[in-house]
Amino acid sequence: QRVQEQVTQLERLSRLKRFFSPQLAELIVAGGAEDPLKTHRREVTVVFLDLRGFTAFAETAEPEEVMGVLREYHAAMGKLILEHEGTLERFTGDGMMIFFNDPVIVSNPVERAVRMAVAMRERVNEMSIDWRKHGYDLSLGIGIAQGYATIGAIGYEGRLDYGAVGAVINLAARLCDEARDGQILTNQKTLGECEQLVEVQGVGELHLKGFARPVPIFNVTALK
Repeated sequence: QRVQEQVTQLERLSRLKRFFSPQLAELIVAGGAEDPLKTHRREVTVVFLDLRGFTAFAETAEPEEVMGVLREYHAAMGKLILEHEGTLERFTGDGMMIFFNDPVIVSNPVERAVRMAVAMRERVNEMSIDWRKHGYDLSLGIGIAQGYATIGAIGYEGRLDYGAVGAVINLAARLCDEARDGQILTNQKTLGECEQLVEVQGVGELHLKGFARPVPIFNVTALK
């Protein structure tokens, strides 16, 4: 029975390490933190990012070049996610979804998200100098939104992923879709939580897919 309990604990630890840092995974298994894979509702700040021009680049470049750019991009973005204590929910090629305030509760999720987004834009701008020398025309678009989401294990027996669903996820994704080269787009509610931190430009009201009314949008141009 003890062996079976140890095996179960190791399997759970291995599963959690797919999503969280080893330290947090071990804390959860030891009972020092709630199991984030259990369905729960929480207010989070969600960040979507996407490389502009990547599809055209992938269609014309050699596979080795594409994978090289992705490795460099993922490594740089991953470092900034860890520095700002964000949670990488998923990445699909050149796209990533990160959120703040789960599974680790933080006092300033919007500020962390905005600071991370600005740092990501600066880092990609630096990398793009070298990319352009090789003929790669790539830039970053980012969307940020704050709101409540349902979070937990999503999938089926034998294939579960840690994920989040809710209107805030859709909003951040749509804002990312609308973001042009180098833009960090957010809505009025999210801006209200960090307006003392950032300089913004009004983009206007946009009709976003899945939202009945136009949404006032702002572009974060810099940190104050």
